Amino acid sequence: MGAITFIIPFIVLITLVVFIHEYGHYYFAKKYGVGVTDFSIGFGKEIFGFNDKSGTRWKFCLIPLGGYVKFFGDRNVFSQAEQEALLKQYSKADQQKLFVTKPIYQRSLVVAAGPFANFLLAIVIFTFIYIFAGKDFTPAKINEVQDNSPAFVAGLQKEDVIYSIDGKEVKSILNVSTYINMSTSDEVNLVVLRKNSELTFSIKPSTINDKDSLGNEIKKKVLGIKIAPLYNELNNEKLGPAKAFYYAVKETWFVTTSSLDFIFSLFQGKGDTSQLGGPIKIAKITGQVAQHGFIAFLSITAYISISLGLINLFPIPMLDGGHLMFYAFEKVLGRPLTQKTQEGFFRIGLFLLFSLMFFTTFNDLKDIGLF
Repeated sequence: MGAITFIIPFIVLITLVVFIHEYGHYYFAKKYGVGVTDFSIGFGKEIFGFNDKSGTRWKFCLIPLGGYVKFFGDRNVFSQAEQEALLKQYSKADQQKLFVTKPIYQRSLVVAAGPFANFLLAIVIFTFIYIFAGKDFTPAKINEVQDNSPAFVAGLQKEDVIYSIDGKEVKSILNVSTYINMSTSDEVNLVVLRKNSELTFSIKPSTINDKDSLGNEIKKKVLGIKIAPLYNELNNEKLGPAKAFYYAVKETWFVTTSSLDFIFSLFQGKGDTSQLGGPIKIAKITGQVAQHGFIAFLSITAYISISLGLINLFPIPMLDGGHLMFYAFEKVLGRPLTQKTQEGFFRIGLFLLFSLMFFTTFNDLKDIGLF
C-alpha cells in the first residue's frame, strides 16, 4: 500500500474528529461569553486561515495531530490559579471575556464539551450507518467444535445457538469474536440455547497469533468453534431513526466500557500491550479500512472519535480530564490550586504523555517491521 493511500484518509479522519472536539469547547465558550482568539486544527506553522467577525482566527497548521482553542487573555488555556495580576491587565469589559472569571460549572462544561462532542459524533455516525446501511441481526450458531479445543473440553456442541457472552447479549454473528476478544477475564462465560434449554459454560480461551480482516498481525483469543448464521441466512436490517439512535448509543457505550476494561487490565498486568498503537498504526488501519468503502471509513471514524473523547477525560494534567480534576479540587478547597502546584501536576502529566507516546510509537514501528 502506498503511503498516500493511508495518509489522506488519516488526515481527513483526524481533522474531522479534532474539529468536532475543539468545536465542543468553542461552542460552550461562546455560549458563556468567553473570548476565543484561535481555533486551530493542527500544531506548528499556520498553512492557511481566516478571521471571523468576532476576531477568532480559524486556521489549519502544519502538523495535523491535534488542535486547540485559545481563549482571550489566557496564558494557560483552562487553569489559571493566580488571577489578580491577570485581571489588572484588562478593562472591566474585557474581564468579562476571560475564561478564569467564569463560575466553576461553566468552566467545567466548556472543558467537558470537547470529549462529549466526540461521543456525540460517534452516535451520529452509527445512527447514520444503521439507517442507510443497516445493522446485522443474524443469530450465531456453532457450526463446528474442533477436537480437543477449549470449547470441546467445556462441552459446547454443534448447533448450539450463542445467546450471550460475559453477560452481553449476542444480537449479531459479528458480536461473537468481538466479545470474546474484548474479554479481560481469564475465562469467557457463554450462555447457549440447546434444544430450547439454556446452558452456561465458563471457558478459558487459547491465545494464538493470527491476522485480522485487514491482514494485520494480532493476538487472538479462540475457543475452537466455527460460527455460521442460524438458518444459513444473514439478517441485515435498516432501522428507523429512533431504533438506530438507540443502537448507536448502545454501541458507543459498549466501545467506551470495553476500552476502560482493557485499560484497567493493562494496569493489572493482564492486557496485551502490543495492541496499543499511536498515529502510525491509526493511519495504517484508516487507510486499510478506507479501501473498503465510505461506510467502513465512517465506522473507523466513530471508533477513533470515541477513543479521543475517552482519553481526554482521563484525570491527567494537560488533558481535559486533568483540568476537570483541578476544578474538583477548587470546588472542595474553595479556591484554585496555586500556580506552582498546578505546574508540578503539569510536569507529571507531560512525563506520562511523552512516555505513552514513546511506547505507542515503538509499537507502531515494530508493527511496520522497523524493529
